[in-house]
Amino acid sequence: MSDKSGDKSGLRISIPFWAQVLLGLVVGLVLGFVARTYDVSWLATALDKVGGIFVQLLKLAVAPLVFFAIVVSITNLRKVNNAARLAGRTLLWFMITSLIAVVIGLVVGLVSDPGAGSALTPADGAEPERTGSWLDFLTGIVPTDVVTPFTELNVLQIVFMAVVAGVAILKAGSKAQPVLALSESVLELLQKALWWVILLAPVGSAGLIGRAVVQYGWDLLGDYATFTAGIYIGCALVLFGVYPLLLAFAGRLNPLQFFKGAWPAIQLAFVSRSSVGTMPVTQQSAIRLGVPKDYASFAVPFGATTKMDGCAAIYPAIAAIFVAQIFDVRLGIKEYLLIAFVSVIGSAATAGLTGATVMLTLTLSTLGLPMEGVGLLLAIDPILDMIRTATNVAGQALVPVLVSAREQILDRTKYDNVSISPVGDVETTVLGEPQPQPAASGVG
Repeated sequence: MSDKSGDKSGLRISIPFWAQVLLGLVVGLVLGFVARTYDVSWLATALDKVGGIFVQLLKLAVAPLVFFAIVVSITNLRKVNNAARLAGRTLLWFMITSLIAVVIGLVVGLVSDPGAGSALTPADGAEPERTGSWLDFLTGIVPTDVVTPFTELNVLQIVFMAVVAGVAILKAGSKAQPVLALSESVLELLQKALWWVILLAPVGSAGLIGRAVVQYGWDLLGDYATFTAGIYIGCALVLFGVYPLLLAFAGRLNPLQFFKGAWPAIQLAFVSRSSVGTMPVTQQSAIRLGVPKDYASFAVPFGATTKMDGCAAIYPAIAAIFVAQIFDVRLGIKEYLLIAFVSVIGSAATAGLTGATVMLTLTLSTLGLPMEGVGLLLAIDPILDMIRTATNVAGQALVPVLVSAREQILDRTKYDNVSISPVGDVETTVLGEPQPQPAASGVG
């Protein structure tokens, strides 16, 4: 019996999580193609439901996860030496990388001429139901009550309340210890529950990609081919060009090691299109790369709600040029500077949720471009949002690593020896002390 058991164990196939997600993407593409080409309605419905449920499960945890993650991250700063300096350096690098990203977006937009060759006209556009303005952005930070931000998923207001609560806990000292203990316990429960959802990513990715193929097909890409290519090229330049250069020259680090450690988070972000939903894996990646846990627990949640190089820098820059070309509006140096300003200052408007419509409307309104331009881009948005979110999350992992390296608090041994991390150890690395885990998720 023991021999048979051993033989059975020896035949066990281990598939890394990244490979499981990649397999899900391939399966989703095939099933979506079959459902659309042969009009298999039940398959199309199944893909739609599977993808929809996966996104709903991620969104279900967003509001409480953001609140308690920010509260705990602020209180964790008391354990970090030079906390104010680290927080300031983190914000500074957020702004620096956002500025570099928007410049690349503008260059790609000007070179690629995204509106050229498109059959779209101003008549094809429609004003979005929800728009963003600087007045709304500034006044919308403070909620009118404590319930509505959670029911309407206004992440910016949730962040505001969490910051206030975190600072109040710090000021109250020992009297607030029970509240802090409760917050830490709730955060652990939320992350564990979200961890179960993350394990469904291979199935969810199949549903999401399959649903996209069924709904949009390949014909949709015709009018948006240059624009879509521009977004992907711009994000790729930042993801695989700017970030490695910053790691090599500003952090004196091997970029390949960063991608080994951060790849599970980047991959999950591509599938889920949610920075907040990916946050536990991003935080795990940062810790595995040698970032001190107490600092990572501040920088990553903060970045997940405010650090958006893909959605708030590259995308609005190229999209503004695209909309201006469709509506025959000429942009000058002043307008390009305004795009850069909006991207660096207003990125919190995207707030870690899927989509960047609010950020785009904020940019268009600042430039005086027609809001109908947003309607031109809604159809293609899910395809664009995958690479945008992957870029966002890579930046959210990059900055803590970079700041830690420059402040000489990075564990270089962990960084130099990191491997492509199995998502399976997220609950031990993020929620508790790192423990040995299997190298891959097993199936079969």
